[in-house]
Amino acid sequence: MREIIIFRHNLFRISEPFIVQQAQNLRRYKPLYLGRMRYGESPKGAVSQALFDGGPRAYLRIGRQMLSRNPEPYQNLLRGRHPAIIHAHFGIEGVYALPLAKRLHIPLVTTFHGFDATLSTAALLSSPAWMNYPLYRRNLAQEGALFLCASSFIRDRILALGFPEARTRTHYIGVDWRAITPRDPSEETRTILHVARLADVKGTKYLIRAFAALALRYADVQLVIIGDGPRKRTLQKLARSLGLGPRVRFLGAQAHGEVLAHMRRAAMLVLPSVRTTTGRVEGLGMVLLEAAATGVPVVASRIGGIPEGVLDDRTGFLVPERDVEALARRIDDLLSDPAMRLRMGRQARALVEQRFDIRTQTEVLENFYDEVLSGAE
Repeated sequence: MREIIIFRHNLFRISEPFIVQQAQNLRRYKPLYLGRMRYGESPKGAVSQALFDGGPRAYLRIGRQMLSRNPEPYQNLLRGRHPAIIHAHFGIEGVYALPLAKRLHIPLVTTFHGFDATLSTAALLSSPAWMNYPLYRRNLAQEGALFLCASSFIRDRILALGFPEARTRTHYIGVDWRAITPRDPSEETRTILHVARLADVKGTKYLIRAFAALALRYADVQLVIIGDGPRKRTLQKLARSLGLGPRVRFLGAQAHGEVLAHMRRAAMLVLPSVRTTTGRVEGLGMVLLEAAATGVPVVASRIGGIPEGVLDDRTGFLVPERDVEALARRIDDLLSDPAMRLRMGRQARALVEQRFDIRTQTEVLENFYDEVLSGAE
């Protein structure tokens, strides 16, 4: 099989299982994971290479490469290997992978997931880790072989940034619904689940306020929040100030298997995402698809790519962003109607099977790789 580089600066982050899931479902190409640093273990039997080796000089080497985009450190890691393609995840990675692709004389495929298509230029330039992206984005658009977008919403944003329409496609990563058995109704508990990085874009504070509005009516319901991030302490303080105490449980970041276990017990998943002041918007939200595969209905904001994964009044409910009253009302609708939860959960599972099957979507991806390689010959 031809070897393909899966390029992500921060490899194997607990919040990004979808990158590995897609790569491990390849059948005609063999993934080689390449990045700056490892944040977790590589998949069993997979090959991974990272610049960070734990030594004191590693950070200096990473800093130099971050500023210069010099592909030589990565080229040294790849010595003796002959990959056919580089597949970069996120536009920032695409900008850094481009010099390496040119040095190796192989095509570059870039997948855009969300913030790399929506975050303002000013916000990108304010971060040393991201500032090269807006500076070299035009080069990526001109020289990259193919641009894949996690939703049609993201594709529209990427086209607005000047990427070529003919080489920019919508491609859902999908989920492995065969590995997720639909939950039995007896597994359900009186739990509202929220799985997200605790940052402004996820709208967690609006969920806490909506839960507070329902707390007296539903004394047996609890809110479970899985994830970590810069707003965690502020959100914990908000929950305490609203008198919610132990009814809001902050569990921190959890392994993917633990997230799925909590999902099986949830009455619903809620993702009240918002557009931030920096322009950041939800690209789609893989957790929505995993909830659907489990048979769990969703309440989410009608924003970004979310409506592509949640069908309003069929697989869940969509509400206006930042609208606490509407959010509370739809959570109330689901809590008070077990038959509706069951019906929506079943329809959500059917949607995932039909539209977001990871095997089908990965086969489409491999066909994209074939297309790119045939054009490069």
